Amino acid sequence: MAGGKIQKRKPAASAAVSHYQGGVPFHKSKGQHILKNPMLVETIVQKSGIKPTDVVLEIGPGTGNLTKKLLEAAKSVIAVELDPRMVLELQRRFQGTPLSNKLKVIQGDVLKCDLPYFDICVANIPYQISSPLTFKLLSHRPAFRCAVIMFQREFAMRLVAQPGDTLYCRLSVNTQLLARVSHLLKVGRNNFRPPPKVDSSVVRIEPRKPLPPVSFKEWDGLVRLCFNRKNKTLGSIFRQKSVISLLEKNYKTLQSLQSGSSGVEDDLGALGDTSEDFSMEVDGGNDDEMDVEDRDGDGGEESDFKEKVLGVLRQGDFEEKRSSKLTQVDFLYLLSLFNKAGIHFSSS
Repeated sequence: MAGGKIQKRKPAASAAVSHYQGGVPFHKSKGQHILKNPMLVETIVQKSGIKPTDVVLEIGPGTGNLTKKLLEAAKSVIAVELDPRMVLELQRRFQGTPLSNKLKVIQGDVLKCDLPYFDICVANIPYQISSPLTFKLLSHRPAFRCAVIMFQREFAMRLVAQPGDTLYCRLSVNTQLLARVSHLLKVGRNNFRPPPKVDSSVVRIEPRKPLPPVSFKEWDGLVRLCFNRKNKTLGSIFRQKSVISLLEKNYKTLQSLQSGSSGVEDDLGALGDTSEDFSMEVDGGNDDEMDVEDRDGDGGEESDFKEKVLGVLRQGDFEEKRSSKLTQVDFLYLLSLFNKAGIHFSSS
């Protein structure tokens, strides 16, 4: 009876820490949730389409449950792990086995590491790095064949959301500009130790080759503006004084520099800054609600530049359309119309 009481007190004293394989403590606060379902591990490896000649990048291998299956299927596995305790556990697990020669472990922060060449990425990642990691992978060169990644379910649903979906946002548009994204399977929280507070989903990401011939700074400037209030009409968004002022400033700056948009070599970093996608209300504001500055600005005397901007919207029949319903092709067409009119969303 006394032994039973001691055992009950122990977990309560370390609520945020759970001990598993090899006695390694896992910390929920660091996003350490180890996939324990062997059938699920098999499914993920199978859906990755790994060839015997492939180099696989695994992010956050933990104690190596998924790593083992990847090593058996691939030519080699490069595992990036931040936690030195997990690195030791991983090395200990495969030491002296035929698989050890196929494994390379990099200890460090994947967001700060220079990633080597790889064909496929397979990862069960800490959810707090989902967005920056996705865009770091998509900016990696040479481009990989595909990535099969476990994300928090809501993030995954935003990645694959289509125009008109409730979760369609900047993240959806930016990711789908650079890659084909598909949802593979839903994963319940009870498949992990310790179980997280939310369900997960596995997503397949295939980089587009070649990338669309668009300035990513320009693209992000337009999309960021449009999704600030995604359910307002584009006409009401582009009538705002702050928007007109910004675009006119860019217009004058670029005219004085006699420079245009910069092309496909732009830094992709801005596209990964999607924090506001999660802070904004899902369904945006009321479309009938006009900003105060909109009302003040419509006194009958619209500036030439404002007419120029609205003329572009009318030319493409965009004035009454909403960002939440626009496709990739729509955004690319709208950006091309603005740029042809000399209107830019980046001043560099």
